[in-house]
Parts: sequence; C-alpha cells; structure tokens
Amino acid sequence: MLMFVKRFVLLSLFLPIVACADEGDAYQAGVHYEILPQSVRTADPKKIEVNEVFSYQCGHCYNFQELVEKWVATLPDDVDFQRTHAVWNAPMEVYAKAYYSAIAMGVVNDVHLPVFEAIHLKQQAVRNQQDILKIFVEQGVDEERFTRVFNSFGVNSMVNQGKARTGAYRTQGTPEIVVNGRYRLSSRMSGSPSGMLDVAQFLIAKERRVQATAKLKTLSEFAP
Repeated sequence: MLMFVKRFVLLSLFLPIVACADEGDAYQAGVHYEILPQSVRTADPKKIEVNEVFSYQCGHCYNFQELVEKWVATLPDDVDFQRTHAVWNAPMEVYAKAYYSAIAMGVVNDVHLPVFEAIHLKQQAVRNQQDILKIFVEQGVDEERFTRVFNSFGVNSMVNQGKARTGAYRTQGTPEIVVNGRYRLSSRMSGSPSGMLDVAQFLIAKERRVQATAKLKTLSEFAP
C-alpha cells in the first residue's frame, strides 16, 4: 500500500506539468514538422540529438551556417549537435567525403566554412579530390594525411552511413533538421530558416519532457 501511495504522489506531482506543457502547442505535427514513421538511431542515446542535413553544393545551406552556428552555441549539455552530408547521386560523394574526412581528422572547425566559401563566395570549381585537397591544405592540413584519410575505408563507411541516414530521414531537400531521430523539419514547413530553429527548439523541449516522464515512470516502478 505504501509503495502505491509513493508512486501516486510522484506521478501526480509531475504529470500535470507535462500535460500543461503539451496543451496549446505552438507547432503541430504534419504542419510545422513531420514525425518519422520509424525512429532513426542517434549517435548518443543519452542526449537529445539535433542533426543538420546539408550539402556543400547547397547555397541555402551556406546561408544557414552563420545562423545555425550561433544557435548551436546556445544549446545546453543534454543536446548533441550532429551533421549529415546528403548524397543523392555519385557527384555528391566527393563533398560528403570532404566533410567526413574533416570529421576523421578533427579539423571540421577549420575547413567547414572554407569549403562553403570556396564554392559559393569565391565561385571556385570544386568538383574532385584535388579541388578539396587544395582547400584543406590552405587551412593547414597535411597533404599526405588528407589523401590517406580521404580514401580510407573509415571515411567511405561514414559516407555510406550518411546515405542510409538521409534515406531513413526521408530527406527531401537541404538544409533540413532531424530532432532525436524522430522529427524531420525544413524551412518550407517552418516558414524560414530561423523558424526551423524555433521548431527544433520546441521539439528539443518536447523530447526532454518525454525523457523526464520515462525516467519518472521507471523511478515509480522501483520505489520501495
């Protein structure tokens, strides 16, 4: 009897808060975001993942970078920001390999924006490995190391994983954002790039409530 009372008290204290938070939601599934038919595994299940699906060829993605970087800097520790380079055809693979090579070498912060700028700001022809190599070397990356990593099994595996993830996300364009492998959103659905981040913020809070409810349920089941 005492166990039942403790569980009831815990749930009665918390569930009204969750219910109130869900009432009058500013954003609706099917309107401002899509609920994926099947959840996609995240990199860190202990955190809420935000995954930006992008392409170096995409001008909208380039314009989105400054906005998203500022937003990411404000995210709390329980949110894990990731990126996935979209690959819909063979020519896109070289750009995906550029991004995942940067990941593998730990130089994303050094080369991510320069790759975008070379294509969209400087209007350079960036179409193959040698073109990518030039950008990386200009940012201080060793040429031999780049060549080894760019053509490595590990980077090719990351490209293939990115392809599979993009398919599972049902990505229709770039940039898009997927929150915790469950919700897909785009500027078309959200109204604007900044609107997309507003919806993402809303979904992060939604996922945080879901996780808190699950934890509370577990605690109540094991309450003495």
